[in-house]
Amino acid sequence: MADLNELRTRIDELDAKLVDLLNERAKVVEDIGAAKRKDGGPVYAPDRENRVLKRVRDLNEGPLPDLTMEAIWRELMSGSFALERPLTIAHLGPEGSFSHAAAARHFGSSVTFQNCATIEDVFRDVGSRTCDYGMVPWENSLVGGITDTHDAFVAADVPVCAETMIEVRHCALCMGELAHVTQVTSKPQVLDQCRRWIRAHLPEAEWVPSTSSADAVRHAATNPNLCAIGSAMASAIHGVPIRAEGIEDRPGNITRFLVLGHQHPEPTGNDRTSILFVTSHHPGALVDVLTCFRFNGINLAHIDKRPSGVSNWEYTFFADADAHRDDPPMARAIASAQKLCPQFRVLGSYPRAGQVLAPAGD
Repeated sequence: MADLNELRTRIDELDAKLVDLLNERAKVVEDIGAAKRKDGGPVYAPDRENRVLKRVRDLNEGPLPDLTMEAIWRELMSGSFALERPLTIAHLGPEGSFSHAAAARHFGSSVTFQNCATIEDVFRDVGSRTCDYGMVPWENSLVGGITDTHDAFVAADVPVCAETMIEVRHCALCMGELAHVTQVTSKPQVLDQCRRWIRAHLPEAEWVPSTSSADAVRHAATNPNLCAIGSAMASAIHGVPIRAEGIEDRPGNITRFLVLGHQHPEPTGNDRTSILFVTSHHPGALVDVLTCFRFNGINLAHIDKRPSGVSNWEYTFFADADAHRDDPPMARAIASAQKLCPQFRVLGSYPRAGQVLAPAGD
């Protein structure tokens, strides 16, 4: 016990030093905030954030893992935002949704979160500058692209300034026992990601789509015969017990989110560019556009399509390129592709996510 008390005393001494150092850092942050207000610079700078987090990971020699260090520094930066100017982040769903979890993991707890009923509402709030930034799901490792986000990009010209990737762990939540469940509810994409578990454990339950996983959990709080598929964070917020966890069809279920915001990050050397385009209606039109990127050595890491909504059999394509729009090869590829497309828009260039973040609440 004497040795343990000595170690605890040492921890207390280190904690006191950490508090002093953190507040010393905060004073510098206040000076930075004053300089930004003077020259109109943004409070949140994704390219600067990327460099800071990379430096922290490079400096870290353990035993704490890089993921823990990054989480600590994200909270430090979140506190820095509050010192400079409070930020408001729009996201889909009530508290406890996976979009809320992504926003909390990316921006920390010292910002204000704005719940939105639909992804279109997130775009609207950022586009009108009612909110500073928005968090929207872009693609999932199990079910692919998020069509609601694709459609919102077509309807609204709101730029992308960052991305984040969240590990998604689905839980079965209900007030009663699973044996008494007659309905299972969540966002359709979430239900799709848990098909095997639902069929094995709730084969007779009716599937009820919800606008968000967190909204599903909120409804389950008042209906013992309703099982919601949601997050551990939603369980804690809405008081609905977890009956099973990790029920996704495949482990390693990751959702990539895009951050909407009115700024254009500088190149970091490890960037992505998201684009939207519509091809001309003739044989080989899509191949011609893709060749522009191949010819300039640009890798397209992701490509998806949605009906244009204008003419039958006309499609809007979405692609992510592993380059910044200001990189000369990418600039040449964009210039060439634009000439071939009746519609072509760069949604944004931004630093690639460095780590897959653990879900909030786990």
